[in-house]
Amino acid sequence: MKGKRLAWLLLSVILLLFVTVRTNAHCDTMDGPVVKDAQAALTAGSVTGVLKWIQPQDEQEMKALFEQVLKVRLQGEPAKSLAERYFFESLVRIHRAGEGAPYTGLKPAGHVEPVIAASDKALDQANVDELVDNITRNIADGIRRRFQAALQTKQRLGDSVEAGRAYVRSYVEFMHYVEGLHTAAAGTDHAHGEPASEASHQNEKEHAHEH
Repeated sequence: MKGKRLAWLLLSVILLLFVTVRTNAHCDTMDGPVVKDAQAALTAGSVTGVLKWIQPQDEQEMKALFEQVLKVRLQGEPAKSLAERYFFESLVRIHRAGEGAPYTGLKPAGHVEPVIAASDKALDQANVDELVDNITRNIADGIRRRFQAALQTKQRLGDSVEAGRAYVRSYVEFMHYVEGLHTAAAGTDHAHGEPASEASHQNEKEHAHEH
């Protein structure tokens, strides 16, 4: 039971770290979920499937744009390709603006971080076990590597000033790594700048008292 609790804790930590930092990059790629939904919407001739990616106040703009794109697509292959590209870029831009994130262009397929691709795969397969195993192993390895480096340099820190500095460097890296994991675990699970709930703040306080 303890092992399972640790695995889920580590999974939540790494997802918090990656979701807040990486999801924007996930959403602005040609093989990301936003563009995939946009492609499906164009095929179906219905904008409904992409509205979840934008804020309510942007719905009318998106619906009008979608209707224009459908009309332009009928004017031949060159116009179809340009219209679709414009639709993808506009949807991603509006999506990111709704999250308070800058739009830096639509990236080609293959730019999705492995951990995000693995998370999508887990959802598609309705099974998170492989993702948990991989992530917990990577986190555990990261902690152990930094711990061993700090421990080894600590044993020689009195040899010279440079040896002491080497210890400080490894010590700081180890502590920052562990602190970052703890902060993510004790923090909130909201993403894209959404405000934390009162329950989330209470959870942070409880973890702070524990340490």
